[in-house]
Amino acid sequence: QVQLVESGGGLVQAGGSLRLSCAASRGTFRSSTMSWFRQAPGKERECVAGISWSGSGGSTSYADSVKGRFTISRDNGKNTVFLRMNTPKPEDTAVYSCAAGRRYALVVPTTANEYPYWGQGTQVTVSS
Repeated sequence: QVQLVESGGGLVQAGGSLRLSCAASRGTFRSSTMSWFRQAPGKERECVAGISWSGSGGSTSYADSVKGRFTISRDNGKNTVFLRMNTPKPEDTAVYSCAAGRRYALVVPTTANEYPYWGQGTQVTVSS
């Protein structure tokens, strides 16, 4: 069982910056794909960013809506994954959740059912 705890959410002005963190409880973090999802009221859950496990090069992928503005990274020594949100927009307002995927995956999946472990989510509100 993997426990994930997000932090760093809150209120941010459009054009500002915010960094979300997700700390994992398990040592196998290094071999797991990690992703950030978000869900706004009345909308479907969306995978905004993912990063592969270190053995596959730590490659990243992003939703088109955040590409060039958000950056996902991981610190395997601290079992933590980050999401840096630069120049956020009001439409980025949502509950953001981190998720841990299966170990040793060769690609970063973008569908929620590929992720067995989830954090509780953190609210991000972007004011205009």
